[in-house]
Amino acid sequence: MADEKLLAADEPSPVRVLRPDGRSDLFLTADHAGRAIPRRLHSLGLPPHELERHIAWDIGIAGVTERLSAMLDATAVLQTYSRLVIDCNRNPDWPTAMPEISESTPIPGNIELRPADRAARVADVFKPYHARIEALLDGRAAAGRRTVLIAMHSFTPVFKTERRDMQIGVLYDRDSRLASMLLGLLRDEGDLIVGDNAPYAVSGTSDYGIPVYGEARGLPHAEIEIRQDLIADEAGQAAWAERFTRLLTAADTRLKALP
Repeated sequence: MADEKLLAADEPSPVRVLRPDGRSDLFLTADHAGRAIPRRLHSLGLPPHELERHIAWDIGIAGVTERLSAMLDATAVLQTYSRLVIDCNRNPDWPTAMPEISESTPIPGNIELRPADRAARVADVFKPYHARIEALLDGRAAAGRRTVLIAMHSFTPVFKTERRDMQIGVLYDRDSRLASMLLGLLRDEGDLIVGDNAPYAVSGTSDYGIPVYGEARGLPHAEIEIRQDLIADEAGQAAWAERFTRLLTAADTRLKALP
C-alpha cells in the first residue's frame, strides 16, 4: 500500500456535504456517519456482523443528521468510512485513531500498521474530510456569517458490561454556554434521562472536532450523543430530528440573546 492510494477511483468519497449554502447558523458534523471499508483493507479482517456493530460507526446518526439538515436548512458534513479505518474524531497520531482493539474486539487489519499504511489512511480519508469542514467554516467566516457547531454522534446502549439508561447526552469542555441551554431544554421535555458530559466527556486529549473547530475558532458549540437503539430505524431518526429541530432552534435563540 505504500506506493498506492488507499481508495480506488470508483470508491466513495470520504466526505458528503449536504446544503453547503444552507441558510441556518447551525453547522452539523457527523464524524462516524459511515461504515465503508476500502477494498484494499479486506474488511480489516473482520466478519460482516462486526462491521454492523457500534464499533464500526455511530448507528443511526447519518439518518438523524440528514433529516436535521433538511428541516433546519443547515449545512452538514458527514464522513463515509468506518471509524475503524481511521477515527475522524481523533488526532491521527493517537493510538485510538486506528485502534488495534475496539471495545473488546481485536481489529486484525489495524495490528502493527506500518507508517506508510497509517499515512495512506490519513491522506485519503482524514484529510479530505477535515479539509472540507475547514473550507466551509473559512468561507462562512470570510462572508461574515455566524456559525454554531453541532457535532452529531450516537452511543451504544451497553458498553462492555455497562448499561446506559440515559437516552441523550450533551458534551462540552471549556465552553458550556450552548450545552447548558440544551441540557435545560432536554430536561424540560420531561420524558428523558439526560447525560451532562455523559456517557462521554469532551477533551483536547480525547476528541478532535470540538477542540479544533469549536474551541480553537471560538465558535459556540455542543456535541450531541443519542442512544443508538432509539435511532436504529427511520421512525426513530425522524422523531429525534424533529425534536432537535425544535430544541436547537430554541437553544440558539437563547444563545443569541446573551450579552
